[in-house]
Amino acid sequence: MTVLTEGVDLGVLHRVGKALADPTRRRILVRLTNGPGYPAELADQLDNSRANLSNHLACLRRCGLVTATAEGRRIRYDLADPRLGDAIALLASLDLPGRCND
Repeated sequence: MTVLTEGVDLGVLHRVGKALADPTRRRILVRLTNGPGYPAELADQLDNSRANLSNHLACLRRCGLVTATAEGRRIRYDLADPRLGDAIALLASLDLPGRCND
């Protein structure tokens, strides 16, 4: 459902927030800002099990943040919108006061 508040789609913000709320998903998204990734390689690069990484990739797909493309026997993952990489870089560069206690 799309809920617009002053031109902002709160549904998109919800999906992005859900993705960024988990450290593994944050790392996957940051890694994908550098180009496509493959589950086995991502698992090795992020020091994660393939099963766990697969669950996180499935979440990111459901949220619409990444796409999966079959390449023979492998699946390539990309950011669903190239602007997402720019948004992640912008968010990470903000100089915000405070600290969240998880």
